[in-house]
Amino acid sequence: MKNNDARSAQELRQQIDAARVPVHVAVIMDGNGRWAEQQGNDRISGHLHGVQPIREALTAATEAGVKYLTLYAFSTENWNRPKAEVDALMELLVRTIAGEVDELDRNGVRLHAIGDLDSLPQGCRTALKQAMDRTARNGRITLTLALSYSSRWDILRMVRGIATDIREHRLDLHAVNEQLIGQRLSTNGLPCPDLLIRTSGEQRISNFLLWEIAYAELWFTPVLWPDFRKQHLFQAILDYQRRERRYGLTSEQLPAS
Repeated sequence: MKNNDARSAQELRQQIDAARVPVHVAVIMDGNGRWAEQQGNDRISGHLHGVQPIREALTAATEAGVKYLTLYAFSTENWNRPKAEVDALMELLVRTIAGEVDELDRNGVRLHAIGDLDSLPQGCRTALKQAMDRTARNGRITLTLALSYSSRWDILRMVRGIATDIREHRLDLHAVNEQLIGQRLSTNGLPCPDLLIRTSGEQRISNFLLWEIAYAELWFTPVLWPDFRKQHLFQAILDYQRRERRYGLTSEQLPAS
């Protein structure tokens, strides 16, 4: 990071109200391919340069006091991309997890994953399990990777599971409520995101945490993911803190801060 970028990040960090930091920040990391094309390189180059922003986002979230950071790393739809790109992504995933696990452990990061993990190559599953086991007792921040994940896949899986339990008389229909649905989703154990960030200028959700972001604040930035740095996450948190979260209430009904 350049000196002026570091100074900018530090100045932004000092403006954050520690008492109003979002507990859970989710990020749609978008723009790797377009960034690479702008550089005159192939798309894989963009993914390679997308690793450093993950470190930056995790460091910034930790410094700000965020407790949960969830990154949309690979969707179920991404399997339809060219095989060479998918293979390179899977190889990069294995190398990155293996290379970062010591640092994650030292910094008190618990690594977690959601999605159809059984669909990942064996090498990815092995590296992921080893890293999650290694960091399982850490509690400073939880970093969740959404891998081979889509919200519709998760909701469909949840509905089928509940329907099967009702049919087999293991569950009463009247026991189905919002709490049960939350427990059956792969995000069980994670609080719903307070803030959802998407990079690259696109303003859509792309099948990510559709149930969980019902009341999340959305923040879109034109910055392509490989250019995302600590100051951008701090900017998102500051924007979040300027908003009034009403959850369907009026301003007058909210408790005085």
